[in-house]
Amino acid sequence: MVASEYNFDVTSSMVERAKEEIRFLGATLGPVVRTPGVYDIPLAVKALFARKDVDAVVALGAVIEGETQHDEVVMNQAARKLADLSVDYGKPLGLGITGPGETRLQAQERIENAANAVRAVVKMVQRLRDLD
Repeated sequence: MVASEYNFDVTSSMVERAKEEIRFLGATLGPVVRTPGVYDIPLAVKALFARKDVDAVVALGAVIEGETQHDEVVMNQAARKLADLSVDYGKPLGLGITGPGETRLQAQERIENAANAVRAVVKMVQRLRDLD
């Protein structure tokens, strides 16, 4: 799991919700890496994908709207790169990053997206294994 420290009040709750879902599904949680922001998540995901003991990664963060379009740039670049890494490494990525354009209240209301990302990534791991 990789989670942004930025907007920590939101992302810390996302990490806890993701951990709950992992336990509920009986999946195994590997390393949890914290990055300064969402823009930094792809590099940490790449490092985890390179490990043989990592089957998949969940990326968590909250991109809250500011005064400029910076939130859109950050989210678009991170999401694009994360999709590329997933395909390049052949490993599923659960995208649990909310935004852009959301308020802090909306980000709090979307904490459940962390569990959705866990469910999606677990399903993809199982379905890819079924192809073997």
